[in-house]
Amino acid sequence: MERIGDDMMFEEILSRLPAKVVCQFKCVCKQWCYELSTPKFVLIHTRRVSNLLQKKLLSLNENTIVVDDIVYGNLEVDTRKVVTFPYDVEPSFLIIIGSFNGLILLCIRRTDANELVLWNPTTRWFKLISDDYFSHYFGRHDDTGGMYVDEHNDLKVLHINCFVGAVTARVYSRHNDSWRNLSFLKGCMLGSTFYSWSHGIYSGKTIYFIVSNYFIPPGECNIVAFDVISESFSILRFPERIQASPCQVHFLTISNKLHGIVVKYSDELTAELQCSHSSTFGAAAKDEYNSRQ
Repeated sequence: MERIGDDMMFEEILSRLPAKVVCQFKCVCKQWCYELSTPKFVLIHTRRVSNLLQKKLLSLNENTIVVDDIVYGNLEVDTRKVVTFPYDVEPSFLIIIGSFNGLILLCIRRTDANELVLWNPTTRWFKLISDDYFSHYFGRHDDTGGMYVDEHNDLKVLHINCFVGAVTARVYSRHNDSWRNLSFLKGCMLGSTFYSWSHGIYSGKTIYFIVSNYFIPPGECNIVAFDVISESFSILRFPERIQASPCQVHFLTISNKLHGIVVKYSDELTAELQCSHSSTFGAAAKDEYNSRQ
């Protein structure tokens, strides 16, 4: 054991175990509890877990929260488990804002004030991170966010709110347990009630949002990118070949690469899966299908 060393033990052996087993090993001694709770170990463990072929699907039903296993792309209904949320609230009052490496960012909608919670359904860890700012009504299309780990291995939570035409961006630091304001794009109208924001998708040190306007013809889609290194926002243009009016775009990551499902409306309803390249979608789309509207 002495020849193995702590680095080998924690970073190469224990980091390959399931999250529940890691939590059990925290009870061995104070040193193990500390080592297994460091941001460095959490980062290594989450990266290993994200590469597994078995994934988890969490669903909010009217009265229950269930977790299903997805193995090789197939839903394993026989392994379904019911999990309990740490707060006494009906699942119908919960809104999932985003997810990152096993963590889920949720908003609890209450009559007096809304609350923002970080929750790990596997380890049952949770933390209330909202402050007095979240007392306003939470809008499904007006509030969004994302999560990331900065260069100091500090977990950050990005929250974006659109209210009375203005966009307010704030970031939470788990290390400092505090919020601070960020500068958003000046002169843009993306805070208008005509625009709807998607959830943030993390890829390549950037969180991407789709901001759509379907109310005023012929429709409009924008890509808002948040650089997690500089903590700055920018607007990216769609490649000319996928311009459509109106269209819907939904981001997702496949093999750690950003993809977008582009839905176009004309005489036919067309959906294309586009792979990103250098902050834009690639010209070649391998998966494409057509269906009658």
